[in-house]
Amino acid sequence: MAAQIGVSYFLPRMVGSSVAAELMLTGRFLGADRALGLGLVSKVVGPNELEAEGEALVKDMLATTPLGLRLTKECLNHSIDAGGLEAAIAMEDRNQILCAQGEDFREGVTAFLEKRSPQYGAARGG
Repeated sequence: MAAQIGVSYFLPRMVGSSVAAELMLTGRFLGADRALGLGLVSKVVGPNELEAEGEALVKDMLATTPLGLRLTKECLNHSIDAGGLEAAIAMEDRNQILCAQGEDFREGVTAFLEKRSPQYGAARGG
């Protein structure tokens, strides 16, 4: 049975109901190219490139403010099932206000103007 651990809820929202039905009713496996085409993965790399690609993603995420990263993840998860566009925009607005009030925001603006990498939170000893 394919309807377990939330698959019947999440998969149609990710790939559409027809593809979800095909996969769930047939048990077919997806190759990397089809998964990429359906948007289930964002990139396909070979086994020798996997670790470097993962490290690059982590490096890019760590270059953002910790609060901004956390709130972006929270907002993305909330918006998937938001009651509508208004609810998603309300959360985005809330998160923008929260992010613009802290020291990390000031550091980000200063670093941009000084053409240097920002040093957020613990990285600057704060």
